[in-house]
Amino acid sequence: MSMSANLFPKLHNAMWPGLVGKGSPGAEPFIDLDTMLDLTAKAEVNGQKFDGVDLFLYDPHTNIDISDDGIKALADKIAGKGFVVGSVVAPVWFDGNAMGDETKRAGWVTAVKKACRIAQKLRQLGVRPYGVVRIDSAAGVADWDKDPKANTKLIAQTFREGADVAASFGERLAAEGEICWGGMHSWKNMVNLLEETDRPGIVGFQADMAHTLLYTMGYNAEKHAILPKGYDWKDKKKLDAALKTLTAALRPWTIDFHVAQNDATVKGSGGHDKTGKHCQVNDPNGKLNIPHHAGYWLRDEKGALTKACMHICWDGCMFPNEVLMKQDTWNNILGAMIKVREQHGWSTVG
Repeated sequence: MSMSANLFPKLHNAMWPGLVGKGSPGAEPFIDLDTMLDLTAKAEVNGQKFDGVDLFLYDPHTNIDISDDGIKALADKIAGKGFVVGSVVAPVWFDGNAMGDETKRAGWVTAVKKACRIAQKLRQLGVRPYGVVRIDSAAGVADWDKDPKANTKLIAQTFREGADVAASFGERLAAEGEICWGGMHSWKNMVNLLEETDRPGIVGFQADMAHTLLYTMGYNAEKHAILPKGYDWKDKKKLDAALKTLTAALRPWTIDFHVAQNDATVKGSGGHDKTGKHCQVNDPNGKLNIPHHAGYWLRDEKGALTKACMHICWDGCMFPNEVLMKQDTWNNILGAMIKVREQHGWSTVG
């Protein structure tokens, strides 16, 4: 693989695969932040390395109530690995629900406020030059289905309250579309929610290639499927057409992007609901051509680079710990990320 002249988008690794779906009874144990940072720092492909990391602001990685001194120590630790921080995940699910009662909705907004405080401090410390605060509705699909119109309006109201908080910290919020979150579980529902929220520039979309592939299949929302039932995955043109439709609707809202692979199935682990199954980049059952399909998000309909995301992040939630602890796993991931940047990157700021 040749060295690319492209400097952007910067290549990040997510730290939350060490947390998501782990630590609960019957699940695998957490992998601590230091270990995840070390594995990321050791990854190298032809002299190229990861540029940074994205963080999940929750124990045992990062306490959402971390002190200013703790944030400074965190910044020093990450910078000491040669990394910057990009996007951070607000832990809205644990005490909040964007369409819940007043207490749950207040808990959701509080989690966003605490996450924005940490994000801003990291930015002020000079280790976070870009990135967003990631959110979800933290609501179940079945509960949303009881009154879709009213529930979408309520989630949008909560998102707007979160947007006011984010703007006060100089931050933006990116809603990740996953089939497990009510009001965000199909591409049309996601567009409706973003339009209802109506805070362009402050509230946008965080696209994950593994999750959005399931959008085309209509998981949890069959009426919004783009691919036909029983679709033959060997028909690549039909998949490309489906992703073209999907990205045309959501790309204008996209402000954060996860590179990922998916085998067109769903998976849950520990306490995490079933959602898009992240696969290793070289999984023989993977349905995505990663660099090719990443281009549907990173380029517009005319093929021009959008440059909407200064960094891209690999997401590999719910991999077994045995896989996560292998250095080859991260080298392979980095290699795939480099290919994305070689095909869809740029060399100068702006």
